Amino acid sequence: MSTETSSTETSAGAAARHRGWVVPLAWTAVLLDGFDLVVLGTVLPVLLRDHVWDITPASAAAVSTAGLVGMTLGALAIGTVTDVIGRRKALIFAVSLFSACTLLCALAPSMWVFGLLRFVAGLGLGGCLPTAIALVTEHARQGRAGSATTTLMTGYHVGAMLTALLGIWLIPLLGWRSMFVAGALPALALVPLMVRFLPESAAFERARPGETVAGLFRGGVLRATLAFWATSFMGLLLVYGLNTWLPEIMRQAGYPLGAALGLLLTLNLGGVVGLVVAGRVADRMGVRGSAIGWFAGAAVFLALLSVKLPGPVLYVAVFLTGGFVFSAQVLVYAYVGRTYGDAFRATGLGWAAGIGRLGAISGPLVGGALLSAGIAYPWGFYAFAAVGLLGAVAISAASTSRASQSVP
Repeated sequence: MSTETSSTETSAGAAARHRGWVVPLAWTAVLLDGFDLVVLGTVLPVLLRDHVWDITPASAAAVSTAGLVGMTLGALAIGTVTDVIGRRKALIFAVSLFSACTLLCALAPSMWVFGLLRFVAGLGLGGCLPTAIALVTEHARQGRAGSATTTLMTGYHVGAMLTALLGIWLIPLLGWRSMFVAGALPALALVPLMVRFLPESAAFERARPGETVAGLFRGGVLRATLAFWATSFMGLLLVYGLNTWLPEIMRQAGYPLGAALGLLLTLNLGGVVGLVVAGRVADRMGVRGSAIGWFAGAAVFLALLSVKLPGPVLYVAVFLTGGFVFSAQVLVYAYVGRTYGDAFRATGLGWAAGIGRLGAISGPLVGGALLSAGIAYPWGFYAFAAVGLLGAVAISAASTSRASQSVP
């Protein structure tokens, strides 16, 4: 038996023994990514109120944008690197990078250093998600890739909700810097566990790296690639637009601030439940049709929010809106993961997530423009509903000869 064959069999054996670690470790990594979704929102009011570094709303927006730009570049670059060095090494590197920078944010001496650290952390955060999805998809059992992806992404929203709750308790007690320490500490346990137990995927080890980005435009997947990019842009525009501006839009509609914040929590709770349901539906009915249906459902419920609803009905509507909006974007990732070949799956996920980050930047800008114009309610919901409808149209165009053969 050759050394190469023996090495491959040893690697395969280790992967089989440690397979049960893949989802918990990747889920925890994505939870830390979810922490980043809301941590800046929890500390910015304190920075502005206390005039830390003489920060202004404009400079705060610049810091937020720097992080999103870093995520965009990270997704585009690390997704491709993942298809060269492997999912395991790339995920460990991404988690180590953003956790180290998150810890350093707690020590930042100025706004410019803080913004730079947010940018570099974004590089790791941007690479974390597509790499984790690729790894989980390739370890998923036959016919369970959809639910594997959506289960993974529940960590994102659990992280976001836990961070919001942690901020309520921790900031008054220890100050805003403690939030970044809390966000970095889990990596002290997570990274060693990943080094010890996280296996490489057999699909990557079988693949022959080399096509990477070029593979996204060959073999009948060009149309799907462009459709995924457009849909991901729409999906993340909705996710970030609503997470940023839903409380203020509802406040303009006449709801008290406390109720508006409660609706934001309800939106994310709906997202967690919706992810579980969407994964099961995608496994049984096909990921393409499910993604189309979920974007269409998001459009319907977003339009419904433009109507003044009684309290209990409003919470149900917001819960269902979260269930459709957040799950729709994740079904795009599941579709991407099942469309591309092993040699460039992470690249495809990275580019879809990276282009989507441009939507993440645009979402808060769209909401802010509507608020500045004084028409956020009800026209903000109509605008977001139109984005959901465009997402449904875009993902329906992803069917190609290759995609249709591999994805129901």
